[in-house]
Amino acid sequence: MSHPNPPARPDGPPEGLLRPALVLFLLLSLVTGLLYPLLVTGAAQLAMPGRANGSLVLRGHEIVGSRLIGQSFTDPGHFWSRPSATSPMPYNGANSSGSNLGPNNPALADAVKARIAALRAADPGNAAPVPVDLVTASASGLDPQISRAAADYQAARVARARGLPLARVQDLVALHTEPPLLGFIGEPVVNVLELNLALDALGAGGAHAAAPAGDAKMGR
Repeated sequence: MSHPNPPARPDGPPEGLLRPALVLFLLLSLVTGLLYPLLVTGAAQLAMPGRANGSLVLRGHEIVGSRLIGQSFTDPGHFWSRPSATSPMPYNGANSSGSNLGPNNPALADAVKARIAALRAADPGNAAPVPVDLVTASASGLDPQISRAAADYQAARVARARGLPLARVQDLVALHTEPPLLGFIGEPVVNVLELNLALDALGAGGAHAAAPAGDAKMGR
């Protein structure tokens, strides 16, 4: 028994479906690509403009950084941030990344030893255990905060470099300590940039107090 050949399939969509498909494509592009982003952006600007614009930190009218991105401080009169493993330079906000070095990797051990040596050299006589966040980079490489223990570890060095009473620096650390989220998630932390700006605003301690916080971004 013979079977008739099936009808040939058209190469493209039926002519009657092409126009609705194009209209739907343009409509969805307009809604999801233009109207929705504008709505969300406008709502964010009204509800939380500071966060919507990047949580920028100002000194006067000058932008010196963001509360969300760490910076490099090497001056003994400033608190130092957590190390960063971003490339091609540390604290690169356009390339968040970790070192991806495992705990048994010799390169990680060497990096930690070098960071411990730098901390010891900047604060001779400080034999206290070095907090782990001062010698290891995070997964993001952009941590703007250090633990309270890391801030306390550096307080004596900063006070000595600035010629300030240790108690004054410790009070400033306490003032800038942020409690755990909801009171129990995480641990107390200190935003390094904001703490260093507060130190600079004291107007005491010679050249360190007058040094611009923007030096942090250039590692001077």
